[in-house]
Amino acid sequence: MTILTFSALVFIGSIVAGLLGALTGLGGGIVVIPMLTLLFGVDIRYAAGAALISVIATSSAAASSYVRDGYSNLRIGMFLEVATTVGAVLGALLTGHLRTTTIAVIFGVVLLVSAALSLRDHAPADPNEPADPLARRLRLDSDYPTPQGRVAYHVHGVPPAFGLMFLAGGLSGLLGIGSGAVKVLALDRAMRLPFKVSTTTSNFMIGVTAAASAGVYLSHGYIDPGLAMPVMLGVLVGALAGAKVLARAHSQALRVVFAVAIGAMGVQMIWNGVRGVP
Repeated sequence: MTILTFSALVFIGSIVAGLLGALTGLGGGIVVIPMLTLLFGVDIRYAAGAALISVIATSSAAASSYVRDGYSNLRIGMFLEVATTVGAVLGALLTGHLRTTTIAVIFGVVLLVSAALSLRDHAPADPNEPADPLARRLRLDSDYPTPQGRVAYHVHGVPPAFGLMFLAGGLSGLLGIGSGAVKVLALDRAMRLPFKVSTTTSNFMIGVTAAASAGVYLSHGYIDPGLAMPVMLGVLVGALAGAKVLARAHSQALRVVFAVAIGAMGVQMIWNGVRGVP
């Protein structure tokens, strides 16, 4: 395979990854890494480095549209980034001390857990139920647009969400995924936000988290510009398309796409890790 063919195939695959990442709030990295490692045989550390660059592009492209349309909750995003950024730096520092097969198994487990939890329905928060006291002090409550007009919501579970975000940051630094999977689950489950608010706020956050991790990967030499460029451009195109589709998409359909895609990749990543395939 020539370099031109390889770059073209990676670019096309990254478009799909960016589209899925924007629709689900995962960030394209969670699809890019299995694609590069399983289909193209790229070392998972270099795949993670390229994915982190693509995650920054995804967040920059999709998040601006979501903020403009009023979906993202900026106060929640900025508050929780304190936890994710610290976790991301610590996770990235661990990367050089773990075998690639170990990282692959951890990555696969994270995907499977995220897929299973995303399919579990949860009762929507009662709009009359008071918000978390800490959420009131931080003024995290907001509203978001729907076809029937803007709908207000309360924020719950701020302390557990903050802890989950630290874990999300650690996984981002270790795996190069932007930790969108855990972030969506923390926002969706712990804070009980509307799903579209969760996904869009996650997209807003993942760029900052990925930037914190990318610096460590760059210092270790795990970011290859020749690989990162087609990945970044492809994810950017897909993310822009995904931002336009999200407003018309149904939340349950997004959950199913999320679960099926990352569940299948999770099984394959674990299988390769157990077999010792780098």
